[in-house]
Amino acid sequence: MTALHDHPLFGRLENAERILVAGAGGGFDIYAGLPIALSLLAQGRQVHLANLTFSSLAGLPADDWLADDVVRVTPESAPHHTYFPERTLASWLDLHGFPSTVHAFERTGVQPLRAAYRAVIDAYGIDTVVLVDGGTDILMRGDEAGLGTPEEDMTSVAALAGIAEVERLVVSVGFGVDAYHGVSHGLVLENIAALERDGAYYGAFSLSRTTREGALFVDAAVHAHDHTPDHPSIVNGSIAAAVQGVFGNVHFTERTRGSELFINPLMALCFVFGLEGLARRCLYLDRIEHTHLMRQVHSEIGRFRDELTQTRPPRRIPH
Repeated sequence: MTALHDHPLFGRLENAERILVAGAGGGFDIYAGLPIALSLLAQGRQVHLANLTFSSLAGLPADDWLADDVVRVTPESAPHHTYFPERTLASWLDLHGFPSTVHAFERTGVQPLRAAYRAVIDAYGIDTVVLVDGGTDILMRGDEAGLGTPEEDMTSVAALAGIAEVERLVVSVGFGVDAYHGVSHGLVLENIAALERDGAYYGAFSLSRTTREGALFVDAAVHAHDHTPDHPSIVNGSIAAAVQGVFGNVHFTERTRGSELFINPLMALCFVFGLEGLARRCLYLDRIEHTHLMRQVHSEIGRFRDELTQTRPPRRIPH
């Protein structure tokens, strides 16, 4: 139990020495974990970064591979790739004098991803993993009317659920962002309440640009936007906008043209959970346990959804 004046996440990380901060859902998810990683680095902790990647890793030099399905990405990796968020982040880290290696996990099923996580944990003596989702679809049980894009998130959860020898936490940042993908945030709040009853919800804190970490996160998000102009991150762009006080239907990329956004201060909240408790509440996690390919994860979730006799309808937030 932590004191009120302590952040719930950092209270639980008080005795952690070697921490892996990992993006759960691919793309730019690792950016949502950057403020946590920077704060831990400032405390003198050993911090490593990883991300389930959407980029092609084929052809990277053999010496860059830590193990099967996980590669060390540096600012010099794959210069021919126009979309490579892990390299873009590595470049930003190098620019600011931080350790600049970001580990990229191949987009696989649960079994090979778990093996890749174990390889990183063993290589660096990791004692704690903080899994970060940019958005809230990692909190979906599976019976909601809309799940967002759960495949990568829940593959990451399932992979880590089978590694009990390390402390495992989940952080969800960007409340409201996944409305773009059909997530009902009334149901997100209902799920958080259920996790609270289970003892798996550890509270929340907010990113602020008045903090060093918040200001650096905004800078990293702007850097990523400038260096990936054809496919900027909607999620981190929205979080960064919220951190800067932007409100309402404000667009910063052509990718959101035709949709109505609701940028607001709640997007800067970081909700913290125990991974084991969150995994227990996922209704289909056992079905994806033995998958080796992401398309198998997609198929198993689809089969589970087809067998549901009813789904929980979207829940309106009445305020």
